[in-house]
Amino acid sequence: MAEYLSDAWIEDLGAAVAADEGLRRAARGVRATVQQVVVGGPGGDVAWHVVIDDGTVAVRPGAADHPDVTFEEDYDAARRVTAGELSPQAAFMTGRLRVRGDLPLLVRHQPAFAALALAAGAVRARTTFAASP
Repeated sequence: MAEYLSDAWIEDLGAAVAADEGLRRAARGVRATVQQVVVGGPGGDVAWHVVIDDGTVAVRPGAADHPDVTFEEDYDAARRVTAGELSPQAAFMTGRLRVRGDLPLLVRHQPAFAALALAAGAVRARTTFAASP
């Protein structure tokens, strides 16, 4: 079990998305870099990004040089979304999830991003979550 936002958790997330055949199929023809930033966590702010390159999907720690889209959330919202307690839509509608960048890219490639969410969801059962600071 890996602690949410730890290096081990980011590695586990990367292994899960890289191994997901459905995600690879959905990501064919897609090129995008999506960054996630979680602010105010127990260990401070954490960023990681997902690079989708024509069927290959990789998770990398840290901020991306030129992300196409950036999601930013406070720790509690991010923890609750990742744990399946809060939908990303609800977090967005309440202002706890902010999105910047090429939003039409998300719409154009919705099947790939839906597959990414499913692949990432597989890590949920192996994740421990600290309480919100």
